[in-house]
Formats: sequence, C-alpha cells, structure tokens
Amino acid sequence: MTANGTETVTPGGEQLVVCTDAARTYGTGPGAVVAVHGASCAVTAGAGIAVVGPSGSGKSTLLHLMAGLDRPTAGRVAHPGLPEGSLPRHIGVVFQGPSLLPPLTAVENVALPLRIDGVAQAEADARAFAALEELGLEALASKLPDELSAGQAQRVAVARVLARRPRLILADEPTGQLDRESAGQVMGVLLAAAATLGAAVLVSTHDMRVADALPTRWSMADGRLVLPDGTAEEDRAEEDRAEERLAGKRRAGERQEREAR
Repeated sequence: MTANGTETVTPGGEQLVVCTDAARTYGTGPGAVVAVHGASCAVTAGAGIAVVGPSGSGKSTLLHLMAGLDRPTAGRVAHPGLPEGSLPRHIGVVFQGPSLLPPLTAVENVALPLRIDGVAQAEADARAFAALEELGLEALASKLPDELSAGQAQRVAVARVLARRPRLILADEPTGQLDRESAGQVMGVLLAAAATLGAAVLVSTHDMRVADALPTRWSMADGRLVLPDGTAEEDRAEEDRAEERLAGKRRAGERQEREAR
C-alpha cells in the first residue's frame, strides 16, 4: 500500500507492446531516410527500460511507433496487453519538446486528458493537483505555460501523463531540460508511479545517470535497435570492434614510447 492509499500492483509480465521487424522510412527514392530499421522487441508490464543512443539514432521514432502516434512502413507494432480502440487512455507519452496548451493553467493542462476520458471535473482536478504535488509543483498549479521555466513545463507534462494512470509510459528525453536534482525527482516519481500501477516505463535518454536508474538498457545507433542479449553475430562484431579499438590504443602508446626515447 502506498502513502496515498493506492495498492501497489505486482507486475504480471504481460506484453504491452510488441514490435516485429518494425521499420519507419520517411520519403521515397534516393532522398528516403530510414529512421528505424526492422526493430524487434517487446515491453512487458512492470518493465523499466532505458533506450540510449546519440541524437538522430531513431529513439524518438521508435517511441512514437510504440505509442501508436506513427505507423511503421514495414513490419508490425501490436499492443496485445492493452484494450483495442483505447490506446491513448493506456499509453502515456512525455514528449521531448513543449507540449502544454498556452491558454490553460498547469492544473488545467494536467486535468484535460482526464476530462476527455470522461472523468468528472472534481475528480480530474483532484488527480491533476495530486500529480503536480508529487513533482513539487503545487505552487505553480494556477500558472500559465508562459509563466513557467522550460524545466517546470516539462515536469507539468510528466504530471499530466501520471495523472491518467497509464499502463505504458513512454518518455522521450524527459530530463533533458532539467537540472540534476529535478531530473532525479522526475525519475523517482516515474518509477514509483510505474510500480503502483504495474506499468512499464521506457525512457529514451542521453544521460547515463538516467539510464542507470532503470534495470534494462537498450541501445540505438543509425536506426538499429540492439537489445542486451543481441545475436551472437552482433556480439562478435562488437567484440571485434572493441579489440580493434584496444589494439589501436596499444599501437599509439608504443609509438609514443618510441618517440619519447
């Protein structure tokens, strides 16, 4: 039982989203850009996954495919553990850029998706304020987005997702605009909410401190997803590259020694 009286859900391990050779290409012909190459993976209830990789590696596109915000141009993305026809209610997305509606206050922004879901106004407001409070933002509830710093606005966006109590939380660089303390707070709240809901959290990030807060790490490079238990061929290729780098460093060191003599 948590402090707010809700029960902690034990993860059932059901698959919430499954990608099977999912690919996304933008454009056609010589100018076509492949953002994601044939990714195959599954996210189960209760999972905590960090997707790491440089900018432009395809992390955001993969999250958008999983969220149903974009469609694969090849392969398939399915949500076997979520009710059909109501994915937005069960998938919470924290976007990388600004996503608050300018005319609405912070608490109104957080409550809006709940009202769209048919939640009564009083309950929606109470859940919205509670989510803001968990992130230390209760004093900003009546502020408009243009009265918030970039970091505060990002935390309000996280609160908006958590207030909806999703089964799958997809966060695209959620701590990118936050200082270290705020980033730690956001990750703590995300993980605590996931434990309470029995939800899965998948976070794309450049920050290894954020990645270290999650038990599983996937990586992306040039649109290709590599899971920790990659194929033997991938493992051998990575080992070969590592050996080549090490041999290069040794040769450079030996050369410097000879020159020093």
